[in-house]
Amino acid sequence: MFHYRIKRAAALLALLVPLFAAAGQSCEEAPFTPKIVSKAMATAQNVTALLDKRGASVALLGRAGQDLSSYGLKYSHVGFVYRSAPGAPWRIAHLLNTCGTGESDLWYEGVGNFFLDDMFSFDSELVIPPQPLAKRLLALLQDASTLRAVHNPSYSLVAYPFSTRYQNSNVWVLEALTIAESRDAKISNREQAQAWLKLAGYQPSEMNVGPFKRLGGRMFKANVAFDDHPDELRYSNRIRTVTVDSITKFLTGRNEGWEIVEIPAPRD
Repeated sequence: MFHYRIKRAAALLALLVPLFAAAGQSCEEAPFTPKIVSKAMATAQNVTALLDKRGASVALLGRAGQDLSSYGLKYSHVGFVYRSAPGAPWRIAHLLNTCGTGESDLWYEGVGNFFLDDMFSFDSELVIPPQPLAKRLLALLQDASTLRAVHNPSYSLVAYPFSTRYQNSNVWVLEALTIAESRDAKISNREQAQAWLKLAGYQPSEMNVGPFKRLGGRMFKANVAFDDHPDELRYSNRIRTVTVDSITKFLTGRNEGWEIVEIPAPRD
């Protein structure tokens, strides 16, 4: 959800040139320091080592790109971490907002790149699915056309989860998950995904946002919009959106065997 980045030419170049965006911060040039690169790589190693130890092939991976403690939240952005076969490289599939715009795209990159950003904290969280779901989810992540079917390039940082007008990173992950979770209906678009989520009892996080912050975001940021939210909520400064916390709560509440593992930041 709370992430934006300009498109880069290649993953390797991201290690060699400055990054021109930050996770929910600004679009100013922010060169990598050796400490940031070292932290990112160490975090990625810790994540993949734990996945290897658990014998997992796919999971959700949350990161703390921003300080959201004032909203009672810890992790700001989530993606899928997976590998196509034992011994294959681990990859990340996630949605990113092109810096300074209201557009997004799906990104596939290495786990180290996932943490190469202006991180608030290098703490991370794995949400590991039970085996039957893991098989369906892994097949889904290798089906680009199906993932595209639940992607909307119109981006808003605080996209309402039951509207198809906008989408953010966490909304896309949640809607993609419905394709693997649904057993009694085929989900092939966002409308069907949202209908399934309502029936399954998904509850978004609610944040109280002051009127000046709400209006300021709408006026001055291309990637923030509130006009998809119901009037009774936005006019009372209550914003409901998909967060990593709400996804985790929803999945664990289904009693399917999802496992939550928090991974502390590497020591300096």
